[in-house]
Amino acid sequence: MLGVEGEQLGIVDLNTALNQAYDAGLDLVAINPNATPPVCRIMDYGKYKFIAQKRDKEAKKKQKAADIKGMELSMRIEEHDMRYKANQVAKFLQNGDKVRVIIKGVRGRMANFAHFGIDNMNKFYEMLQEYCVMDQKPLLSGSVITMILAPKNAK
Repeated sequence: MLGVEGEQLGIVDLNTALNQAYDAGLDLVAINPNATPPVCRIMDYGKYKFIAQKRDKEAKKKQKAADIKGMELSMRIEEHDMRYKANQVAKFLQNGDKVRVIIKGVRGRMANFAHFGIDNMNKFYEMLQEYCVMDQKPLLSGSVITMILAPKNAK
């Protein structure tokens, strides 16, 4: 059992521990009930929960939920168009957002040449290498090729 200041009180039976907690005007809290013998502590449980809530709230404030932006390419995209879209994606990545790059409509004869779409994705990634890392490599799933890029330096 642990005391109010965190000091060791040794192995104490339940009634004695409850009486000590009652005399101190505090609660007896089981820290590790599965241990042999169970570990308990005398503390103000309401204050403990309040401090834990406050700490969690502060941690949540400091987090930034990364949005996932999207950019769509085509199988036959030209170099200039790809560069333009890469500049747009670079802005998203600098803001700390992840980007899902997709190529839709890989059907029919195009499905036989899906490697061209994957090559386009890899070229697109090479243009953005200084801003991002590849979270998910280009992957053909059904009639869509998908790649996810994450920013290198999260703000």
